Amino acid sequence: MTRPQDEEALRAQILENPDLILEDPELMTALLGADDDEEVNGRNIVDLRSRLVQRLEERLEKLEETNRVVIAAAYENLASTNQVHRSLLALLDAADFDTFLKVLGDEVMHTLAIDVVRMGIETADARPGAPLGPEGPQAALMIALPEGGVGEYLGAAPDRPMRRVTLRRTTAQADDLYGHAPAWIQSEAVLRLDLGAGRHPALLGLGSEDPQRFSSDQGTDLLSFFAGAMERILRRWLG
Repeated sequence: MTRPQDEEALRAQILENPDLILEDPELMTALLGADDDEEVNGRNIVDLRSRLVQRLEERLEKLEETNRVVIAAAYENLASTNQVHRSLLALLDAADFDTFLKVLGDEVMHTLAIDVVRMGIETADARPGAPLGPEGPQAALMIALPEGGVGEYLGAAPDRPMRRVTLRRTTAQADDLYGHAPAWIQSEAVLRLDLGAGRHPALLGLGSEDPQRFSSDQGTDLLSFFAGAMERILRRWLG
């Protein structure tokens, strides 16, 4: 037989933490079934059922919101994957290096929804900022960086390896890569490129006028893949 003090202790515990009952399916089933005397228990049972329904509705709303977020993220990731794949296929189709640069500065830029693209290559044979591409409107897509310019632009610490992809708001050094564009370029993705043994370090800058387009809390897997593919394409043309 349950002693009165035990019943009071149990009652106090339930009042302090009602989730003990609301989250226990067996207890809820027993309580909802204990309504033989409707005149005595009816109101309490209805109140309990109302509270249970409210709790279930709250959980359903949270579940639906979670599903919406997951589905939206999945669609966004799929769209980004398609953009990267279409861009790389277009670059692979280029018949010569001049066409490659034209595709990079036109079709790829629009496919990736960015506003400016620049490739910087370290070299001691040209002044920093000088165009390195073939003569023509696409010449400025490739520019010279000073020796050590890739690490300096990325702000890499001497004792730490440089990251493959850096997503951030543009810095005061953006002028070194984009020329006069920094007046309206607000965020950037900087891809560090390894062009192979015996070749100077390089980077690819993707700039956007949207300050939220690239930020450090975003994933970098797709852009890492894009950087790896770009390296292989460039090694073919620069070889």
